[in-house]
Amino acid sequence: QVQLVESGGGSVQSGGSLRLSCVHSGYTSDNYCVGWLRQAPGEEREGVAAIKGEGYTTYADDVKGRFTISRDEAQNTVYLQMNNLQPEDTATYYCAADSRGDMCTLLLHAGVGFHYWGQGTQVTVSP
Repeated sequence: QVQLVESGGGSVQSGGSLRLSCVHSGYTSDNYCVGWLRQAPGEEREGVAAIKGEGYTTYADDVKGRFTISRDEAQNTVYLQMNNLQPEDTATYYCAADSRGDMCTLLLHAGVGFHYWGQGTQVTVSP
């Protein structure tokens, strides 16, 4: 059974940084797509970044240059480094995974469709 556990959320001021972690278990395939998505109150869930294998990454336009997704397979962990955080980044951030790695970009930008989800971690950015 695939399980995803997020951590690293918190409260920061505008311009600050946070690193989210997603520890995964239950799968080992490099073809899995692992994504970070977020949902603010009253808003739809949206994709932030996704990674597949060792070299494929994709990002939402409004986080490019500020957020970096990476993975450490020895630790079964996918990270989201978030720099220059802004109040509009405030949301609950979810880690998600899906075995359909060839659909990674589509899954991320659709914001839904990932098969497995974590419980979420809150990120709050104050002005």
